[in-house]
Formats: sequence, structure tokens, C-alpha cells
Amino acid sequence: MTSLDLTFHPLTQKLWRDFEILFGENGACGGCWCMHWKLRGKAFSENKGESNRQLQKSVVDAKVIPGLLAYSEGYPIGWVAIEPRSQYPKLTHSRLLKPIDDQEVWSITCLFVHKKYRRQGVAVSLLQAAVDHARHHGAKIVEGYPVDAKGEAPPAFIFTGTAAAFRQAGFQEAVRPSPSRSIYRHAI
Repeated sequence: MTSLDLTFHPLTQKLWRDFEILFGENGACGGCWCMHWKLRGKAFSENKGESNRQLQKSVVDAKVIPGLLAYSEGYPIGWVAIEPRSQYPKLTHSRLLKPIDDQEVWSITCLFVHKKYRRQGVAVSLLQAAVDHARHHGAKIVEGYPVDAKGEAPPAFIFTGTAAAFRQAGFQEAVRPSPSRSIYRHAI
């Protein structure tokens, strides 16, 4: 998928600084710090920026692993958020992305690749690493919520990944609740 020599590591306290380096001052996109699916309603917008950074740091400080970092030549170049679906309150209450059955799933809610490394297969590799991570933690199904991007879509609009990347990583469309959004699954 990619010619880059990638390694993947769970985000822990030890790697927090690498997460900050990758996400930069803007917290990846508009002060998100990958808290979009963890905060409902106004809580997300009211915490954009430093507050979201601190909230995500508190998750990591509590020894919860919210996702994986991708490295190339020792430098953090990508991120994938993966946890049990129950850890994402906004997703749990989504009308569009509501659960399609009563099976326990792990959810991939965010992909972020440093601008310099985009369009090189890093997202596909991150998705595959996320499946391996979930498998290692006992998951039977991994789910994602990609955008079916037609043409050029700004990265801010495809933070959940693209359908093409999910397909390349071995996921299959389970349901399409809207013309541009699908729920993809990977059975383990």
C-alpha cells in the first residue's frame, strides 16, 4: 500500500509529545484534538483548542488508549482513533450513524495524516493497524464511518476517512444511511 517504512504505537503518556507534534497548534483541525465524537452538543465547540487538548490528555493520563500513532523514520506522521463504540457519546447518539445491530464493535472515528505524507497509502496502513490493535484487545468487529468523497474534498471534511481507503484496508460497506456517508465493517 505504501513505500514508507511505517511503525505503529498506541498513544500513551510516553508518546503524548509526539501526538502534540503531529497535531500542531491547531489540534489537527480547528482545535479538535480528536474529541469530536467524545463530546456531545455544545461541549465540543465550547472546548475547542486548549480545553480539548487537556481533555484528550486526561484520557491518555487515565491510561486509556484512544488510538495509534504512525511513525516514519522515527517521526509521527499519522493518527487513527480506535476504541469501543461505547467510548464515543456523540456517535452513540447519532441518528445518521446509529448502531446497525446489537453487536459490540470497535469504532474508527478519525484519521489524520501529516500533509507531507498524504496520498501515499498511510491512511490504509493506519486502518489495517487499527484492526490489528482491536483484534489484540478482543474485538470481533471494527467499524468506520467514511465519507464517499467525490473529487477533491478538503481534509477537514474527510476526517473520518474515505470509503476508498476503507475498501483498500479490507472493510466492506454494511449500510449507507446517506448518499455520502456509509458504515463500513471489518469482521475479525
